[in-house]
Amino acid sequence: MGNKMARTPVKEQPASERIENFKEVCIGYNMEEAVVEANRCLSCKKPKCVEGCPVGVNIPGFIAKLKEEDVEGAAKVIAESSSLPAVCGRVCPQENQCEGKCVFGRKAGAIAIGKLEKFVADWSRENNIDLTDTKPKNGKKVAVIGSGPAGLACAGDLAKFGYDVTIFEAMHEPGGVLTYGIPEFRLPKKEIVQAEIENIKKLGVTIETNVIVGKTVTIDELVNEEKFEAVFIGSGAGLPKFMGIKGENANGVFSANEFLTRVNLMKAYREDYATPIRVGKNVAVVGGGNVAMDAARTALRLGAKAHIVYRRSDAELPARAEEVHHAKEEGVIFDTLTNPTEILVDENGNVKGMMCVKMELGEPDASGRRKPIVIEGSEFELKVDTVIMSLGTNPNPLITSTTDGLDTNNRKCIVTNEAGLTSKKGIYAGGDAVTGAATVISAMGAGKSAAKAIDEYIREKGYSTGIQYA
Repeated sequence: MGNKMARTPVKEQPASERIENFKEVCIGYNMEEAVVEANRCLSCKKPKCVEGCPVGVNIPGFIAKLKEEDVEGAAKVIAESSSLPAVCGRVCPQENQCEGKCVFGRKAGAIAIGKLEKFVADWSRENNIDLTDTKPKNGKKVAVIGSGPAGLACAGDLAKFGYDVTIFEAMHEPGGVLTYGIPEFRLPKKEIVQAEIENIKKLGVTIETNVIVGKTVTIDELVNEEKFEAVFIGSGAGLPKFMGIKGENANGVFSANEFLTRVNLMKAYREDYATPIRVGKNVAVVGGGNVAMDAARTALRLGAKAHIVYRRSDAELPARAEEVHHAKEEGVIFDTLTNPTEILVDENGNVKGMMCVKMELGEPDASGRRKPIVIEGSEFELKVDTVIMSLGTNPNPLITSTTDGLDTNNRKCIVTNEAGLTSKKGIYAGGDAVTGAATVISAMGAGKSAAKAIDEYIREKGYSTGIQYA
């Protein structure tokens, strides 16, 4: 059974090899390793790990099946709560969630819940396990806007409840941030994202791409003309933020969104695709979150020297510890306690450098993190020819500006109650469109909560009109 105390190591591509390719960094467990790791789990009577999971996966339940080498059983336990296990096993910040609550965490390293979930999901996909357990169709239609994590989770649950669900996606490929935001080396598109989306379709969900809600069709038209009983808005936060500094409009300044979309969706990393992508030789990525790590590690793989420029210290980096560790292993240079003040531009309008100042940390600010303060006289020039701004995103205002009676806050985020209900009857929302940029799993949690609320809303509406269905 191995040493119950020590966490089972996970195989990865060596850094020297992986910087030359876009293949997945984490190779993951085989059956023997997964069973050894599962056997470390104490099957706690009051599992804290489940409390830490935004979608409430029965973690001890699926791990108990793994201990018996019943991977199909484990997959079915996960499927009761999660529509995207192969995604969650790869991109969830487990160290802050399920694994962060694991009682083993303090002693010998938490149970590798994420890596076990990845193993189960991959095995069930490779062995064509049927996870399409749904209730009979009830004849009721629900529209879902956006096919990112919130929309997919909401649609998957509603389909399991028996609804006819149509997802309307603005892009030409479904998946939202899973498809065009997260790089291939963290989340393979064909094997993982497309396969998970196929599983949602197998539940009976229809996905219509190239439909821009607010232009192609409005929410009011979906309800009044197309007779959808309810609408869930999971349109994400695709509007990038910039610093507002001099030179930001120069050639060679990207938002992380644009940069990653070009590389992912348009396959700019493949030589047989004619997608223009300018990387340059020296890239500065401004920001310290997961998206900043993704952009820097992508630039590195495209042949550039990559810097992370972040105004606080290493300790405050908001990115996952694993992402920071991988970036450092791969050779990304971390210029922490550094803030850009101006982007320098040559006579042709191209980036030729970036002026920065050094920072020191003062007292904690409203976020609870120590506030960065400029050190006088510390200006210096960073020699770069490309700048990628990774400062977070806000929701695109298109949907809210074309829907009367939909309340938003000062960040253009849709206002909802805990169940996801907006200020408009029958219209629900969740994920980044409500919170601003956050995690895949929190968006999925919001999608699940809204699906439950939509089910209750339509049932009540159905009963009030005398219609009854199981």
